[in-house]
Amino acid sequence: MAPGTTVKQEKPILMDHPFPKSTSSIEKCKRLFETVSPEDTLAILINADPDAIASALALTRLLWRRIKRTLVFHVNIIKRADNLAMIKLLKIQQQHIRKLNPAEITRWALVDSQPSHHELLSKYKYDIIIDHHPFVSSTSAQFLDVKEDYGANSTIMTEYLRATKVKPSPRLATALFYGIKTDTDNFVRPSIQSDINAFRYLYPFANLNLIKKIESSEMTRQTLAGFRAAMENLTFLKDKAFIHMGRVNDPDILVIIADFFLKMVEATWCIVSGVYGQKLIVIFRNAGFRLNAGSTAQSLFGQWGSAGGHTSTARAEIPLQEIESDVKESDLREWILEKLKTI
Repeated sequence: MAPGTTVKQEKPILMDHPFPKSTSSIEKCKRLFETVSPEDTLAILINADPDAIASALALTRLLWRRIKRTLVFHVNIIKRADNLAMIKLLKIQQQHIRKLNPAEITRWALVDSQPSHHELLSKYKYDIIIDHHPFVSSTSAQFLDVKEDYGANSTIMTEYLRATKVKPSPRLATALFYGIKTDTDNFVRPSIQSDINAFRYLYPFANLNLIKKIESSEMTRQTLAGFRAAMENLTFLKDKAFIHMGRVNDPDILVIIADFFLKMVEATWCIVSGVYGQKLIVIFRNAGFRLNAGSTAQSLFGQWGSAGGHTSTARAEIPLQEIESDVKESDLREWILEKLKTI
């Protein structure tokens, strides 16, 4: 090579479709390891819930000693008592994304989500994306594994660990076990045999006493106040329980209430809405055999914001400015009710 000649670095090849189902976990892990180098500092971004937290922990373990450093950042403010208990009891190391310095990062990863799922996630180009939600056509990365039929992202990560013969520590196994447990709602939500296999594999390694403690940490005085307001605002449309909470200080209360009120024998649907900041958030839970929560959320609210999910769980987030010409904030309850009547 002549003096002064610069070597042109090849542009990374991006995957614009996930791995085919026939691709083994061993082959995927080989590709995963080829995506990083020993000098890399990796940022793992998550929308923190138990499944995402566990997935980030597993990816950190998989890449241990293969890269220089791993940092985990969450885009949401974590307020749910059980999630905070999980982080405290399992000593999870993560930071809010406001502390992220992009100049320090050489590789980017996203687990249990896709860039379009959150405006803060959409700001970055990812080298690694591992998810189990419905594939969004705009999603691309050097390593792209999206398994829509899986009940939990933690199942995918457990399969990677097994493929690379990495025995999970009790801490990691407990996190993954709880991630599968919560995202499948104890296998009440749609899941497949792979979820069951991962759950059974992790069982001997997991600390079940910690699981019990985390699960018993769900209620706070603020949560109970939310339940009182929900009782006062509960409306039934045949088998659909609907609750509009108005303005809320924490959007997670909408999820907690939706999960709880679906337990009523009269309800096969529970829809809970509220305004957080400048967004209308609508949570869907479906326990029936008819219709799909994700497609229902998309058809009702997709034209104004992000909406979608799984068969039994879904979410819509609508900027208020997108609907201000159609409805006042004080009339949101009636506006949503009219739309629910079309289900």
